[in-house]
Amino acid sequence: MTLSLHMVTVDSTDPMPLAQWWAEQLGGQIEAEMGGWYIIVGLPGIAQKVSFQKVDETTSGKNRLHLDLSTQDLEGDTKRLLDAGAGLVQEHHMEQFSWNVFTDPDGNQFCVAQA
Repeated sequence: MTLSLHMVTVDSTDPMPLAQWWAEQLGGQIEAEMGGWYIIVGLPGIAQKVSFQKVDETTSGKNRLHLDLSTQDLEGDTKRLLDAGAGLVQEHHMEQFSWNVFTDPDGNQFCVAQA
């Protein structure tokens, strides 16, 4: 028997605003909201979803699991994400590969790479 990825869940002390922020950034929409403690965001074109669950306190330090996203316009989407409230942690440039590390409004890190 094999496992299949169903959903990636992000902990947050205030999950609704974070779910709304990610839905806007990924072109998704909130599909379900369970009493303010669990919100599911559906993403266009893929079966997997991202959810946001309420926790009593945030985890300090770098998150061990993060989203890796891709774009055709790294410079443009970097500006758009910063304007939307993301934080820029670091820019990386290798021979044929560039990516930036960001934080979302809750401080969770994620990466965006040039496709």
